[in-house]
Amino acid sequence: MALPLVGLFFFRLYENQLIRQTEAELIAQGAALGAIYAQEVRDAGVAIEKLGAAVPADSATDPDSPYRPIEPRLDLASDYVLPARPPAITATATDPAVAAIGARLSGILAETQKTTLAGFRLLDPKGVVIAGREEIGLSLGAVEEVRQALAGRYASALRQRISDEPPPSLYSVSRGTRVRVFVAMPVAVDGKVAGVVYLSRTPNNIVKHLYGERGKVGLAAIAILGGTLLIGLVFLRTVSRPIYALMERTKRIAAGDRDAIRPLDHHGTREMAALSDVFLDMAEKLHARSDSIQTFATHVSHELKSPLTAIQGAAELLRDSGSAMDEGERRRFSNNIVTDAERLNLLVRRLLDLARAENLAPGGESTLAGAALALLPAEDRLAVRVEGGGDIRLRMSAENAAIVLANLIDNSARHGATLVSITAASADGKATILVSDDGAGISPSNRGRIFEPFFTTRRDAGGTGMGLGIVLALLKAHDGTIRLVDSERGTRFEIILPAV
Repeated sequence: MALPLVGLFFFRLYENQLIRQTEAELIAQGAALGAIYAQEVRDAGVAIEKLGAAVPADSATDPDSPYRPIEPRLDLASDYVLPARPPAITATATDPAVAAIGARLSGILAETQKTTLAGFRLLDPKGVVIAGREEIGLSLGAVEEVRQALAGRYASALRQRISDEPPPSLYSVSRGTRVRVFVAMPVAVDGKVAGVVYLSRTPNNIVKHLYGERGKVGLAAIAILGGTLLIGLVFLRTVSRPIYALMERTKRIAAGDRDAIRPLDHHGTREMAALSDVFLDMAEKLHARSDSIQTFATHVSHELKSPLTAIQGAAELLRDSGSAMDEGERRRFSNNIVTDAERLNLLVRRLLDLARAENLAPGGESTLAGAALALLPAEDRLAVRVEGGGDIRLRMSAENAAIVLANLIDNSARHGATLVSITAASADGKATILVSDDGAGISPSNRGRIFEPFFTTRRDAGGTGMGLGIVLALLKAHDGTIRLVDSERGTRFEIILPAV
């Protein structure tokens, strides 16, 4: 987007440079002609009282220096373009000696114009034309830049150009074709204005000038085209192609193609690689979540189906054959219904606990292991003691830590333990908690399944198999982990949590 703006700026800058170049050329030509005219005035012995205004001192120039440089000052972007030069007007007769000088210099002006293509007017101290192709004897003293030169100051102006022939259509893109540069240089003799060299020329057209430099312009165009193609190829390879590849992967993943969950063959940039990794990680987690939900739904339906089937069967028997049963049989079937309903109620409560644990957001609270134990109700089935590290503060609320410990203690009590010991240690910003018991332990065949939802070896005793699942979900919500570690006796769990 910046390249066209830069090109337009360069176009205007280059065009303005052509204006300055034209003004500089006119200054040089005017200085040479002015020196010749001044010498002619001195040789002719024109009286000083017949000269014009005194030349003002230039404060910017060192008075002891022999040089009086004049720098181009026109600016196509900021200078106002004046109307076309007004025509010359009738004037009084000029001094014969000055007129004779003009006549002698007319040939020099004509020959110079053939080479420089500039327009020349040589004016006397009153602004009357004394040499030039035309307008001799008429006055240009009313022209603004001439009036300044008659006062002894260099002046230049941009004026609208009036041409007898329309310019080519291609030239219309250049503003320089519609203006003409005018330069008025005072000629000083003995500190007074002896006349003015008035020059004008249309600046070189930028299109024509670039055509003259067509070889260099062609090389520049080829370089720009090559750079643009290179940028396009780099953009295509580093941005466009990876984006389209990621879009294609998205469609495949949405269609259920799990093979599409793999890194792209070409990422192009680090940012695209990071975006691809994050996206594919999200897709993998969504698929894993979908599998987990599907498996969990299967387990839930199975766990709920067994007591519902038992309740339905007992209720149908009581409905169809209840009158033929004795009191003991009716009571037995009624107790089965109540027991299975209680199991359903317990399963629902544990499912709600698991859902709350999985959706828990850490609140930035902290607690001590001893403070969490203090929140637990008195345990009659076994003894619980803290062996060490009770002063280590965990990044978890006391209530959630109590839920974790309560489930582990309850699990130990259900498997014949009489003592649960808790040991904590802290290192590298992590707190490691070992929860050990002296119970029956876990058989090698079941060690890999203990964290599966609804897995239990004590279903007949009312176990739901969700206690360790709730513990795992709570710890994950607090950036923690839990695993079963080897123990000489009983069961030992290792919990790792961020320490405060």
